[in-house]
Amino acid sequence: MSTDVPSLRQRARQAIADQPATTVTVLSSLLAVQDDMGYVPPEAVEEVAAGTGVSNNDVWGVASFYPNFRFAPPARHIVEVCWGPTCHLLGAQPLLHGALEHLGLSQEGDTEDGEVTLKLNTCLGACPHGPIMSFDHRLEGRLTQESVQARLGELRPAATDRSGNGNSASSRSLAK
Repeated sequence: MSTDVPSLRQRARQAIADQPATTVTVLSSLLAVQDDMGYVPPEAVEEVAAGTGVSNNDVWGVASFYPNFRFAPPARHIVEVCWGPTCHLLGAQPLLHGALEHLGLSQEGDTEDGEVTLKLNTCLGACPHGPIMSFDHRLEGRLTQESVQARLGELRPAATDRSGNGNSASSRSLAK
């Protein structure tokens, strides 16, 4: 993946300028950049600093305080496991462990092949349908170990299923 610095800077400036809020802050600017680019590159930190009138260190201080900011491009597919109380009680923990095993990860992060980013989310906001996961920003609920394995298999069809589980079940999509 080529990183064209002028285009990164331009995209960051555009994301900052396109914010709908009348008050532009470091945090709102960082969120706008990450929403647009999927991560916050160093060039964007400099643009946020210039756009908000603070130092680069001030911007890094805000960005590094919040664990949801990424500083490297995400993988091709993003999978989020809801870790809210309802999903946790409805079985999110075994789903998380199964997903980690399937993807060959020991904790949230990116697969070695750059295909999947797995991360925890405090709440995906669909508690009645728990446990919930998001696959490329599409919520799916009432998940089972089998349905999660099937979805992960669809995202990485050539990858080896390290869990030993089949890919036969389907899950219910909430996007209708």
